[in-house]
This record gives sequence, C-alpha cells and structure tokens, in this order.
Amino acid sequence: MKYRTLGRTNIKVSEIGLGGEGFEKKTQEEVTKMIDVAIKEGINYIDIYNSNPEVRSYVGNALKKYPRESFVIEGHLCTTWEDNQYKRTRNIDEVKEAYKDFLDRMQLDYVDVGMIHYIDDDKDFDSVFGGEIIEYAKELQLKGIIKHLGISTHNPDIALRAVKTGIIDVILFSINAAYDMLPASEDVDILFEEDTYKDRIYQGIEPKREKLYRICENEGVALTVMKAFGAGVLLNEKQSPFKKALTPVKCLHYCLTRPAVATVAIGASNVDEILSSVYYEKATDEEKDYAKILADAPKSSFTGQCMYCGHCAPCSVKIDVAYVNKYLDLASIQDELAETVKNHYELLAHHASECVECGLCMDNCPFGVDIIGKMKEAVKLFGK
Repeated sequence: MKYRTLGRTNIKVSEIGLGGEGFEKKTQEEVTKMIDVAIKEGINYIDIYNSNPEVRSYVGNALKKYPRESFVIEGHLCTTWEDNQYKRTRNIDEVKEAYKDFLDRMQLDYVDVGMIHYIDDDKDFDSVFGGEIIEYAKELQLKGIIKHLGISTHNPDIALRAVKTGIIDVILFSINAAYDMLPASEDVDILFEEDTYKDRIYQGIEPKREKLYRICENEGVALTVMKAFGAGVLLNEKQSPFKKALTPVKCLHYCLTRPAVATVAIGASNVDEILSSVYYEKATDEEKDYAKILADAPKSSFTGQCMYCGHCAPCSVKIDVAYVNKYLDLASIQDELAETVKNHYELLAHHASECVECGLCMDNCPFGVDIIGKMKEAVKLFGK
C-alpha cells in the first residue's frame, strides 16, 4: 500500500480508503472481517458517514483491538438516526446528540477529520458556516475531539467556497471520469439533465472542477474521494455512460491522478471487493490506463440513474429506497431474475408496494431519479 499526505494536516493516509456504505446491513462478524482484511492490506483511512447505530457499534468493536494511531477516521457531523432511517440534520441539538453517539459507539477519544455532512447549495452553506453548526465543530476542534475540519459535497462551487474559508482542511468530493465532465450548479438535478449537454463537446475535465483540484493542491486542502465507481455504474458496460466498462483499477487511477486527491474511499460491501481495489497497488500501467475508453466515449449523462447514495431518505413509510433501486438495477442487467437478487429484495423490511407516492424522496434525490416510477417497476418485477 502506498501512502499520501492528507494535505496540510500532514497525516499519512492509504491511497485506498474504506467508505461506510459497505458496512450497512452487515453482521458484526462480517464488519470485523472486512476491517481486518482492509488493515492487513494497509488501508488506514475509513470514512464513516453512517448514522445507523449498529454500523457505528460494529465498526467501533472491530477497530478497538488496533492501536488508535494505526487508523484515520473521517467522521461525519449532521447525520442522525430517526425512525430506523438515516437523516441529514441541521438541528444543533440533533447534531450534538448524534455526534456523542458516534464517538461512544465508535469508542473514539478523537476523530481525525470531522466532516460536516453533505452541503450542496449556497443557502445551506451560509446556514452552516454562519450558525451554530460551525461553532460546534470549532468547539470540538478546540477540545481536541476533532483534529481537522472537513465538508462533504458534490458541488465544486461549494467546495471552492469551503477552501476560501481557510478553516477546512479536507473535502470529501464525488470524483469519477463521468462527473468530471459536468458543470457546477446549486441545483444538483440540472447537472444530470440531457439538455445541459446539448451540442456540448467533451474536452477533458470541466474547467471549474479542474480549478478546484488545482486550488486545493495549492492551498494544501486534501480531497478524499467518494463515488469513484459511480455506485458500480462505471463498472458495467450496459450502464456506463462511456458504453464501455471501466475496471476498479482504472476508476481508482483516474481519481488518484487528480491534483489534491489523497485517498479514495471505496464503497466495498465484501472482502473480495476490498481486495479487487487493493489490487491497484500491483496493477501494471496498461491495467491502469483509462484514456482510450474516455477518448472514445459518446456524449452521455447520469440523468435518472440512482447512485444508491441514500440522499432520498428518510422515506415516509420507511422503504429503503436506495436498496430497492439497487436490486432493481441488478435485476435489470440480467436476462432472468436471479434468485439471489429476489431473496435479498424479499428480506427488506419494507417493499416498493408500500410506496404512498408522497414525493419526498424525489425532492431529496440529487440525480433526478423518477423514484416513484422505480417503485412501480420494482413491484412489477418482484411482485410486492
């Protein structure tokens, strides 16, 4: 494993990190096995956005046998657990209670990077940085409970504003070869509409994103990467906007060749996926080369494509929308409905047939997915 310096923090981090989404719906034994394999392979950077108390406890239990200085935690503020669902919050009382729960369940005396969760528009940015949340984060930093401050965002304009504050050392940013062709916007939905790209010729990275990477590099603000595989879309020839599948190695190399990028937090859901990403360290230059696929790519976008990011939550009837969409997408790329996919769907606590079409999920979705339509497709396919 190769290690990089996390910007001006001077913390050494593995260039392959571990994202929290892969720990969802896992047992303690499964989480422990994933953590053990990751650390054995040299991974020391772990991003935990999860508000799920089981995930927090399981990861904390798995890490407690390792020396604290042997791993680096990127832990999110502003995510809470309500009615057995993830919720992003800006209520300061909820933020404080949830972060105390995070520290307790993770069994941590301090967090290396305190990540203010998911800011994508100017109004939200102004509220966070002009109010109680940033003051609470600074208070935690003053006490040494948080060592460095960060934010997560999908919007390069917001990321640039964060850099200019001078107090943000790390930005968790969505980077992959497809996203880098997209313009910045407060309205995240617009980024993925076909009209945005009408008569547009792709000529490398969109200038504002390139500017962000360069400024972060110059200012010593580290970028940690989410969505490197586009929730698996880039790995699938039928779904990839490039009409060809990228390999995990090619996706990782793309991200790790962007300026200011320190680590890529992979959303691995099992040991094999961790090992397939760690293989990057042994890969040849030919295996890493993504240029041909990008050079031959047609115009495309991720309009209507679920990225399984979970921002659709909370659901008014507690459907795990991201997982329903995931199983629907998994089924759609196969000629016949696989028993394993069907069984996983049936094990969900709530099913698509329970959807009341309230539209809350569609209002929250950053990718403009027709979620109500997806729920109807799932009922038709799975029978409930």
